[in-house]
Amino acid sequence: MTKVMEAIKARAAALNKTIVLPEGEDSRVVRAAQDATKEGIAKIILIGNPDEIQKNNPDIDLSGVTVVDPKTSEKRADYAKLLFELRKAKGMTEAQAEELSYDNTYFGMLMLKNGDADGLVSGACHSTANTLRPGLQIIKTAKGAPLVSAYFLMVAPENGNSFCEDGCYIYADSGLVQNPSAEELASIAIQSAESARTIAGLTPRVAMLSHSTKGSAKHADVDKVVKATELAKAQRPDLNIDGELQLDAAIVPDVAKSKAPGSPVAGHANVLVFPDLDAGNIGYKLTERLGGFQAVGPLCQGFAKPINDLSRGCHAEDVVAAVAITCLQTQI
Repeated sequence: MTKVMEAIKARAAALNKTIVLPEGEDSRVVRAAQDATKEGIAKIILIGNPDEIQKNNPDIDLSGVTVVDPKTSEKRADYAKLLFELRKAKGMTEAQAEELSYDNTYFGMLMLKNGDADGLVSGACHSTANTLRPGLQIIKTAKGAPLVSAYFLMVAPENGNSFCEDGCYIYADSGLVQNPSAEELASIAIQSAESARTIAGLTPRVAMLSHSTKGSAKHADVDKVVKATELAKAQRPDLNIDGELQLDAAIVPDVAKSKAPGSPVAGHANVLVFPDLDAGNIGYKLTERLGGFQAVGPLCQGFAKPINDLSRGCHAEDVVAAVAITCLQTQI
């Protein structure tokens, strides 16, 4: 385990939070429930049929894990009523709310809404839409948050990385917002800076990435990043944000000296804001697969309560890491 993740887990454990994992049908999630409990990171509620979970995972010890089956839960009917009240103005019927209350993800979100858990992690075997749709319907966005966006915590390998000064990066948005406007990109930058500070303990240095550095190329895509940088700086003059920057100018000191002299961020960025989801998704997967970084996420920012998605290619250790980060998000 890297020092970055050790610190995150230790800070999470001190909070004594309860995190719900709706995907009891996935063996990686079940193993993560065991490991997170044994490590004392959080109290875990695993949703699913306890007999099926034990039968499918005979080598896993769930001592200390609370397993809840929506089909037998005494609270399911109350959750169905809560869902109906939340969604009736949108046309949901009582029968529809009743049916959805049996769904593991909806049940977990209602548990979170009702205050029976502090955060939720899902997505190991469900699509992002199937995780975030009930989140947006039930938990909704935080007060003042213009949108929900996603980031990855990219943790450098044990042997380090010559350009990664802090042992990790924040990559945003690498999981959710397809083609953000300049205004949305500015919000993503600000959200990501706060996530970097709260989750990774970083002093954020935010690079607004582009294929251009300081006017080296002319294109509407570059203009969007320039405008986003201006908006983010105006909204949060206290944050270190600069752009537009090419990736090498953002993280390589020698390149930064020639391409962006005098920049407070160039050469030392630890928060990388990508211009669109294509760039962000490709970027994190290259860093993970070729660079040997651990990719934790996609982690969400902008919800009223902590909800995190997972990559369907995740490992149990990634789920444990997401649980720890979800605990820390209760402090934002």
